[in-house]
Amino acid sequence: MARVDEHLRADDPGQGHGLNARKAAILEAVVSEYIGTAQPVGSQLIAQSPGVSVSSATVRAEMVALEHEGFLAQPHTSSGRIPTDKGYRFFVDHLTAPGVLGPSQRQKVHRFFDQVHGEMEEMLGRASGLLSDLTSCAAVVVGPSHVTATARSVQLVGMGPRVALLVVVLSDGAVEKRSIEHVEEVSDEQLAVATGILLGGTVGLGLAAAGPFAPIGDPVVDRVVVASAGALADLSAHEDHDQIFVGGPSQLAAAFDAVDTVRTVLAILEQQLVVVSLLRDVLGRGLSVAIGTEHGFEPLSSCAVVVAPLAVEGRGGGAIGLLGPTRMDYPRALAAAEVVGQRLGQRIGEALGATDPERGPTGQDREAAPGRSNRGKGTGGQRGDS
Repeated sequence: MARVDEHLRADDPGQGHGLNARKAAILEAVVSEYIGTAQPVGSQLIAQSPGVSVSSATVRAEMVALEHEGFLAQPHTSSGRIPTDKGYRFFVDHLTAPGVLGPSQRQKVHRFFDQVHGEMEEMLGRASGLLSDLTSCAAVVVGPSHVTATARSVQLVGMGPRVALLVVVLSDGAVEKRSIEHVEEVSDEQLAVATGILLGGTVGLGLAAAGPFAPIGDPVVDRVVVASAGALADLSAHEDHDQIFVGGPSQLAAAFDAVDTVRTVLAILEQQLVVVSLLRDVLGRGLSVAIGTEHGFEPLSSCAVVVAPLAVEGRGGGAIGLLGPTRMDYPRALAAAEVVGQRLGQRIGEALGATDPERGPTGQDREAAPGRSNRGKGTGGQRGDS
């Protein structure tokens, strides 16, 4: 931010966003300092901040004005100021520099996507932990819904003489499993025959459309197929449920001062439907940051929510959310959400291409996606991501 000279008039329109350049610089300095320390900020400290080239008396007068305008608050008459939700909103919309992940954080992201393997659920779950580590916030990853997915592979795996595991690989990369108990012993050969029947009536179809499976006359195989069809129907009944992974809820204990607030937030994180609805509502209103009461969910009025869509091959495939106190490090949270969301969506797309010969990979991993400007209700500038 450009330095603010002593001669700049208080009524100078400056940046044209409702605050003159001097007030804007002071507000940014207060917010940045408070995010880092969680302590009320005094005028002497702000007067020494880079970009604020005015006396502490001038800073004090401007902080009083910012308090009257609703951007700052004074917890006690003898204390410094802290940002209000309005102050954070102005900071997010107009004042923050492009979000940048530090070298160690970028290395952590690179290492994660170089090493992460396994099923989609495992990758999404570990990604929520990565996001929490990067931001010191609770992280929520909502995976793609299975509602439009088709079966790519079906297999029965013997787990014992009377137990088999039904494994279904879906076109969105997810792997679903159901345990099936038999009333009699079933050989590996009979399981192989039953697997062939299931493949013929399932692959390429949505789970709800699987079957019917005609009996072949072998009562053992036919009973296994009927039991497997029931398991497929059960999977179909739950395929529109969101896959939700929460990482780092323990980070909240250090982020909030009030124990009651921590308990409330942790209880809400356990209500998966509420969390998903909250993230989708914020995204639906064109926001990527909702501060305090902006998200409309009163129990989280002391929190901020940062969201980013999780897109797979250009289509909506879920969402990423970060939940923390209103004094969260917004530039870092925004950068982490977008970088991890972009690379996670790309990795899912590449995994699908690798398992489907008719679909090619979606392209090379990129460290950052193009900047977005929909951070909130204002019209702030573009923000970088890496």
